[in-house]
Amino acid sequence: MVGLVSADPNSGKPLPVHPPLDAARLRKILAAAAPGKPCRCGLGACAGWESLSEDRWPAKAMQAVGTLRDAARAEPTYEEWHPDGTRYESPDAPVAVSFFPYNRCDLWRCGQCERHVLRYTEFGGYYVDHRVRALLPATPVTD
Repeated sequence: MVGLVSADPNSGKPLPVHPPLDAARLRKILAAAAPGKPCRCGLGACAGWESLSEDRWPAKAMQAVGTLRDAARAEPTYEEWHPDGTRYESPDAPVAVSFFPYNRCDLWRCGQCERHVLRYTEFGGYYVDHRVRALLPATPVTD
């Protein structure tokens, strides 16, 4: 269920508000997920964080599941959590819900291949970069 509040500052269109998810809820969603089917959607592998332009985002196939954003925090941390020496782009990096970039992510499900992906947007001085990471049932998830 997606409600509408606030507006996009650029377009004025309403922004969706997704149900909040914590680490335990995300683990349950991933554990209950069916194995992904072969898919020809624009996502590609997205094993680690990958840039995925708006024209490649298969919007018609994607279903919003929830958000990892904490509504009580105006500015989430940029600190990352990598206890086993992984890095931001590592496909085996844990999903650390309270840390960057996960604390800025929404969870989506592809209606074609049934994969779950996290998505957030990097805002630079002169660019906007949408980033996506596919999740598997075995993806480690922590607070």
